Amino acid sequence: MSTQLSPGAETVEDRRTQTTEGGDHERFSHYVEKEKLTEAMVMGTPVVALCGKVWVPSRDPEKFPTCPECKEAWEQLKKDED
Repeated sequence: MSTQLSPGAETVEDRRTQTTEGGDHERFSHYVEKEKLTEAMVMGTPVVALCGKVWVPSRDPEKFPTCPECKEAWEQLKKDED
């Protein structure tokens, strides 16, 4: 049995789905487009919050406080619409 890799094979890291470091993002509920959140919950795909956190949603957001960065970004978006 050969232990060599296939010629031309390489590992590619997909940075689009890297989680945010720092830990505090795990303690909050984040703002995400509703359609994308529903799809992510059904399909298990990652989403990007307004604050930049990338994750696959799986927990009840009602159990966590709102991310202050997401809240600030949302309020700014609402202001810009007016």
